[in-house]
Amino acid sequence: MKFLVIFALALATASAFDLRAENVESRSVVMPVVETEGRITNGNTASVGQFPYQVGLSLKISALSSSWCGGSLIGSQWVLTAAHCTDGVSSVTVYLGATVRTSAEVTHTVSSSNIIIHSGWNSKTVKNDISLIKIPSVSYTSRIQAVKLPAIASSYSTYAGDYAIASGWGRISDSATGVTNNLQWARMQIITNTVCAATYGTSIVTSSNICVSTPGGVSTCNGDSGGPLVLESSKVQVGLTSFGSSAGCAKGYPAAFTRVTSYLDWIKSNTGISY
Repeated sequence: MKFLVIFALALATASAFDLRAENVESRSVVMPVVETEGRITNGNTASVGQFPYQVGLSLKISALSSSWCGGSLIGSQWVLTAAHCTDGVSSVTVYLGATVRTSAEVTHTVSSSNIIIHSGWNSKTVKNDISLIKIPSVSYTSRIQAVKLPAIASSYSTYAGDYAIASGWGRISDSATGVTNNLQWARMQIITNTVCAATYGTSIVTSSNICVSTPGGVSTCNGDSGGPLVLESSKVQVGLTSFGSSAGCAKGYPAAFTRVTSYLDWIKSNTGISY
């Protein structure tokens, strides 16, 4: 039986996790309402240089408001993240080569004019939850490297059954009051969209999503939004953190990502990057 998905997504959550404690949303909801606030709970602490493609994003919304998201470096000048992270921001500070959240090898602050949000982004349906950030060219080091994207092809595997790694500085438990300082990662198994839609519904989970199971409460959590989901075997990025259940990060509901293979042409047309 499908759970009811509440379409108050405008209330929902088409926003990144707000670092101001007074704006943390209630987690008392029983049903798994869709929530665009990626997260990692019950994961592992990353070692220095383990995820050189991982990017941290401090997003300025107003003079008094900011939020935190993740992203991935896909080229020397380009960061891939979620549209719900960058929607409405005035500027973003990009942290590169960090393991401790704000201790980066390189930081760049760019204005909203350097952000490209997918033209089909819809905060009410969480569709086309993908955006790009252009930064000054960065030199690669042992701690700063671009992640590989899937090759442009006529068809793709669904990746169901494959294992993938999600990473980020999001909340490490449902009771945590904010994002964590030390980069976390989790190994999770990709599931079919049919299984994922049994929780969120087919109007929410579409072909441009990819989902993972979260047994044992191992999941993404608030503050991981926009961060990468990378195949364990090939180290290719196949997803970016999009939404989960507002019932809680560690409640066992699937975690959903934007499916990168659905946007390879869009990425190529905006950045020139393709494989």
